[in-house]
Amino acid sequence: MKELLPIGSVVLLKKGKKRLMIYGRLQLQVGTEKVWDYVGCYYPEGNIDPNNAFLFDHEQIERIYFIGFQDPEEFEFKKYLEEKLREREAE
Repeated sequence: MKELLPIGSVVLLKKGKKRLMIYGRLQLQVGTEKVWDYVGCYYPEGNIDPNNAFLFDHEQIERIYFIGFQDPEEFEFKKYLEEKLREREAE
């Protein structure tokens, strides 16, 4: 099972030209019901325009530049998200 990156992580996608910062995980795409691993925005600009939100999966990441903040609350929430991933994969 893949390990989800924390919020605030900065990545470059395969064939990408601009880095993205992760600001959400396990995101449901409206209209398709597909669940993506992440939603990100341009880095360093941030979430300045809803038309510049990018849904992507972990496998699409080419390079990780920065791993976001992690504390006990993040580790606990990450366990919850990973359980949700296991449930989805078991379906």
